[in-house]
Amino acid sequence: MTLRIDATHDAALRSWVDSANPAASDFPIQNLPFGIFRRRGGPDAPHGGIAIGDRILDLPACLAAGLFTGLAVQAAGACGETSLNALLTLGRGCWSDLRRQASGLLREGDTRIRLHADWETRLLLPMGDAELFLPAAIGDYTDFYASVFHATNVGGLFRPDQPLLPNYKHLPIGYHGRASSIVVSGTPVRRPSGQSKADDAPDPVFGPSKVLDYEVEAGFLVGPGNRLGEPIAIGDAEDHLFGMCLLNDWSARDIQKWEYQPLGPFLAKSFATSLSPWVVTLDALEPYRVPAFARPGGDPAVLPHLDQAAQARRAGLNATFELFLSTPKMRENGTAPFRLSRANSRDLYWTPGQMLAHHASNGCNLRPGDLLGSGTLSGPAKENEGCLLELNRGGKEPISLPDGETRRFLLDGDEVILKGYCEAEGFARIGLGECRGLILPALAPAAAAAGKIPRGPA
Repeated sequence: MTLRIDATHDAALRSWVDSANPAASDFPIQNLPFGIFRRRGGPDAPHGGIAIGDRILDLPACLAAGLFTGLAVQAAGACGETSLNALLTLGRGCWSDLRRQASGLLREGDTRIRLHADWETRLLLPMGDAELFLPAAIGDYTDFYASVFHATNVGGLFRPDQPLLPNYKHLPIGYHGRASSIVVSGTPVRRPSGQSKADDAPDPVFGPSKVLDYEVEAGFLVGPGNRLGEPIAIGDAEDHLFGMCLLNDWSARDIQKWEYQPLGPFLAKSFATSLSPWVVTLDALEPYRVPAFARPGGDPAVLPHLDQAAQARRAGLNATFELFLSTPKMRENGTAPFRLSRANSRDLYWTPGQMLAHHASNGCNLRPGDLLGSGTLSGPAKENEGCLLELNRGGKEPISLPDGETRRFLLDGDEVILKGYCEAEGFARIGLGECRGLILPALAPAAAAAGKIPRGPA
């Protein structure tokens, strides 16, 4: 991995797109995240674009207008598909060239886009006129447990004498999630039903979850991947990561408590996972690289296949994740969403590169569009705790909200809003957008039996 700071990261760089001001937008010209969109109500199939301010650069349309050259032609052509998977297959050289050329088209003083008479409707669509989709066709989803603070906090609730199990500091712990229930931000989340058992009850019961939670996570999309049986070396791991997005791994804690032993999470997690529509590339994240988490003295040495000593000074990411809650009462009273937590990915015990390299270390074949979740992001302070289970100490300490409300866990009608951004001295602030989901009531048994399941946005 080489440090890739170039002209696209210049804090002084400005776009001729007025809304792309770094002080006011998540998507200034220094960012340029990728996603899948289509014109709302239009005949076009979903395809690839780049967010700039409050607009979307239509990559296939720009290609048709002759605005790209070299590797960017191949990359923009791949963005004509209904997912970014074809682009992810091409590798970092193509991704980087397309991002650099898009930066050139959008920077202050460049007129090439505006020479086209229909540029405002064909080449640079207002984001408000677009429908957004999942950025990739996700074939596999793996969720890790990479925050030692989260693992310690949650472990302490159930195993006060041994919060961390013996393997935690030797390898990135993870489980295989359910790819089919990953939904794009804005899709309502139906409260799941399942088996749960109270501590004092002789038998389990089946019904709607009463202990519904969110989890603040970073998501990473896999690029080219590897052949079955061929591991990915730790030094090459980040060449197989396209970028980062926001992820909310919804969790039914009462179902989870009953089912998770001996094989781990299952129905408590598989009902929904929300993902933001815009993927911030690793190229855009270069200025916000930080050293890997500083392991306390006495922690075990990292085994060679996970040793990032050569990249340790920039193996981590300085990205802030903020979680907001909006209740029905707050919306009725016009009260702004209330921030419950603020965490940072630099506090992850295991880096994104280590997660990917470990995943492939047994020869498991990762494929373009696979999704890796960091696990709940938490830090050393209470305000850094990335789920309600931590914040309220397993339901023992209700959280006070504006308008006099309290919450132990999520109620129907609550909306969870996850936001993120990156800052570094000497560079522009860039955002990760947002990932939101509104909790709908559980289906009545008769409706569930009939298969009458209302669908949210695609």
